[in-house]
Amino acid sequence: MYELHVEETFSAAHSLRGYRGKCEALHGHNWRVEVSVRSARLDKLGMVMDFADLKAALRKLLDDFDHKHLNDDVPAFGEGGVNPTTENIATVIADGMAGQMPESASVSSVRVWESDRSSAEWTPEKA
Repeated sequence: MYELHVEETFSAAHSLRGYRGKCEALHGHNWRVEVSVRSARLDKLGMVMDFADLKAALRKLLDDFDHKHLNDDVPAFGEGGVNPTTENIATVIADGMAGQMPESASVSSVRVWESDRSSAEWTPEKA
């Protein structure tokens, strides 16, 4: 099994709906995102996929989050959407990246840091 890891960052604001505490108010983070992709086989060049393609797919997805108010500007978190918690951000990123993978690869994890010491990780459910 092979696994690739890439990291990217974005800056955004959010507020946690229904939360009782300081994070219910509008506040921002400089988020760091790591996406991991797994494959049991390599392509004819000996790669799971090109790092440049993986980085570009992640950057394109995160451009929709960067310098935005997640609650208002990102449809997944908008009115009636999911609460923009770090866990849900990881899930939305994983869902968005899934369609960008070559047929032989899949997203194996997405870790999102909202600070240097706090992160959440999404991994697929075991069948």
